[in-house]
Amino acid sequence: MATKLGTTPVQPPGLIAFFRQQYTFKPEEVRGVSLSGKTAIVTGANTGLGFETARQLLSLGLSKLILAVRNEDKGKVAAAKMLLSSPPGTVEVWHLDLNVYESVVAFAERARRELTRLDIVNLNAGIAPTQRKFNDSTGHDEIIQVNYLSTSLLAILLLQVAKDKKASQPSRFTFTSSELIAWTKFRERAGSPLLTELDKRGKVDTMDRMVVSKLMIQFFVAKMAELVDPSVAIINASSPGGLCDSELYRDRDKDFLSPLMKLVLKLLFNTCAIGARMMTDALVQHGEETHGQFLSFQKVVP
Repeated sequence: MATKLGTTPVQPPGLIAFFRQQYTFKPEEVRGVSLSGKTAIVTGANTGLGFETARQLLSLGLSKLILAVRNEDKGKVAAAKMLLSSPPGTVEVWHLDLNVYESVVAFAERARRELTRLDIVNLNAGIAPTQRKFNDSTGHDEIIQVNYLSTSLLAILLLQVAKDKKASQPSRFTFTSSELIAWTKFRERAGSPLLTELDKRGKVDTMDRMVVSKLMIQFFVAKMAELVDPSVAIINASSPGGLCDSELYRDRDKDFLSPLMKLVLKLLFNTCAIGARMMTDALVQHGEETHGQFLSFQKVVP
C-alpha cells in the first residue's frame, strides 16, 4: 500500500541539483508495452504535453483514446495529427471545461454511458495565467478551481466509472505535477477553512498559486490512495520535468523577460515530446509501489 504523505513539505534538494539532473537525465521512450484493447482518457490533450502523452499512448497500440478538451475544433485537429503518425486506433474528441462543474459531471456521465472499459486516465489539463481571476459560477480562485477542485472531482467520478467496468487489471490514474511543489511557500496553509483563505481578494503570485494547486493535488492523490485499493486503481502523480515548449505558460510569453527565459528554457529543459516520456512511464510502467506517490525523473520521491 501507499506510504502516507505528511502536510509539511520535506526539505527539497537544492535548485542546482535539480537543474543538473534536469540537464543530464534524458528519459527513454517507453517500449515493450502493449496497450491493445485498452481505453485511455487524457485531459488537455490538444496541445503540448497532453498531446505528446496521448500520441505516445497511441504508439503503444492503444485501442481507444479520448481527448478531453475545452475547444473541440482544436481537439479534432490534434486527433487528425495523431492518427497520421500513430498505428491505427480510435481517437475521439470529447468536450470538457474544468471551469464548469456541470461540464465535469457531464463528461463523466458520458464516459459511464459510452465506454465499455477505462484503463488509463491522465489528468493533465491545467492553467497558469499571469493575471488572477475568479470563477464566475463558484467564486473560487480560477487556478484552484481548474487545477485542483474540478480535476479532483473528475478523478473521483471517473474512478467510479473504472470500478464499474471491472477490468481484469487495475486502472491507472496519473496526475501531471511538478518538482516545484517542494519549493512553494504555501503561506495560506494555516488558513481555516483553506479554500476561504485561497479565495481572498487581493494580489497574489499567480505562478506560486499554480504550484500550490499542484501541491494540493498531491495531498489529494495521497488521500485517494488511502481510500482506493491498488487492485482497483493505481493512483499517482508524475512530473514531466522542466519543459521549454509547454503551452501552459503561453500567457507568460508577454513578459518582458520572455526572450531571455525562452533561451534558458531551451538550454536546460526538454521538449514536451521528451517530457511526455516520463508521463507515459508513470501511466503504464509502474506498479503498486507508486500508489499515492509522486514520481520525479521516473522514480518515487518523498
